[in-house]
Amino acid sequence: MTSTLQPAIPTEAVKRPGRWLALSVLVLAVLLVAVDATVLGLATPYISEDLQPSGTQLLWIGDVYSFVIAGLLVSMGSLGDRVGRKRILLGGAAAFGAISVLNAYASTPGLLILARALLGVAGATLMPATLALIRNLFHDPRERSLAVGIWGAAASAGTAIGPVAGGFLLERFWWGSVFLINLPVMAVLVLVGIRLLPESRNPDPGPWDLVSVVLSLVGVIAVVYAVKETATHGLSWGTAGAGLLGGTALYRFVRRQLTLPAPLLDMRLFGNRGFSGAVLADLLTILGLSGLVFFLSQYLQLVQGRGPFEAGLAELPAAVGAVAAGLVAGRTARRFSVRAVVSGGLAAVGLALAGLTLIGESTGYPPLGAALLVVGVGAGFSFTVTADVILSSVPKEQAGAASAVSETAYELGAALGIALLGTIVTGVYRGFTAPAGTPQKAHESLGGAVEAASRLPSDTARELLTSARESFVTGLNMASGVGAAVLLATAAAAWFLLRGQRL
Repeated sequence: MTSTLQPAIPTEAVKRPGRWLALSVLVLAVLLVAVDATVLGLATPYISEDLQPSGTQLLWIGDVYSFVIAGLLVSMGSLGDRVGRKRILLGGAAAFGAISVLNAYASTPGLLILARALLGVAGATLMPATLALIRNLFHDPRERSLAVGIWGAAASAGTAIGPVAGGFLLERFWWGSVFLINLPVMAVLVLVGIRLLPESRNPDPGPWDLVSVVLSLVGVIAVVYAVKETATHGLSWGTAGAGLLGGTALYRFVRRQLTLPAPLLDMRLFGNRGFSGAVLADLLTILGLSGLVFFLSQYLQLVQGRGPFEAGLAELPAAVGAVAAGLVAGRTARRFSVRAVVSGGLAAVGLALAGLTLIGESTGYPPLGAALLVVGVGAGFSFTVTADVILSSVPKEQAGAASAVSETAYELGAALGIALLGTIVTGVYRGFTAPAGTPQKAHESLGGAVEAASRLPSDTARELLTSARESFVTGLNMASGVGAAVLLATAAAAWFLLRGQRL
């Protein structure tokens, strides 16, 4: 008799009308962020030539966006839980579009770094809100898995659209045009989202603790800065102080969350082994991949001599593989197991990165394209399933904060990966032997060497470029090897941490 009084969740609650149309708006938000993240790599050689940043400034241009996003994601995810996820998503999208204009017209390396940082502030509002809205739109686990797969596929599609569209623009306009492609996507997202997206929030969230916001921001940025500077310039009193400040701030953040009646981030979430394992897998996977992603476009253009559009097309296999894998990842994980799909995907990525340690200046496209396809398939399986695990591990009222943790791991991994693996590439590159009369900026970046060679006699220029390219490729091989080791270790860890986890 008791069982008859506890029926299944009503169909109208499980299958909300208009949920798939609402998902299409969230897909636009994902595209907005993914396109912006990928076009920067293609634009880097042009930024180097036009703004002439130092090697350190070039790395900051690449990773300050991730630093700021990583520091603010938890705060913005929690804010969305409180004030409304639709509101913060649409407001952040409008700001993202406006700040993209500032990035496009930056006239100095310092101004571009500032613009990228501000873009990070706006970007921190987008990704947690999209995943949290999916958690609240799709209550049926199978539908949610498919929705997360579409969400992940859209992110992968954005990584394909970004390089191709960016390459097309770079061959016809100046480098700032790659940022302006955000504007039409932002406009459609806001106008359509106002009509289609439902509002959702935590009905009893408690106050938004500003002290926790500051501690989170200071802690993450200071720690990542310390790691980056130590890897680049060695340990100093300044970097040690930054690391101590960041570590202290994060410690106080955690302690504060454990004592607040309504914490910014419920630390009990990490007591769920599946949640913690999925977050750790995301962080280490992106750390191992990000150096390759950041430097691959430079390899294709400045080493192999491809145009921007051709370089963008050359990167397509990774995105195609990720889209295909993302759409079937949930079904595959239910048929086999979560840990088999995640660990298998990560192992495939690790082996593909190991293969990239063998590439040289004249490596043909088939082996490179095959490696990128394997990277895409493996990452598509892994990221889609871990995102689903994270969402299914928490109550829907905490979806924003949980999604923010997932995205923080992603952005923190990207920032650390560019800092650490990028430092390997840069450190090896700077050691090349240059002919007499070579400007110092040729040692700062490969783009600087190409620009310097254009002003030297032909024989000297040829000698400079040969030496610089050989050194760059050696650094890229080493970074790929380190990335492969990280991915294979992460695959082994995921096998144990995700034991027994189901979708």
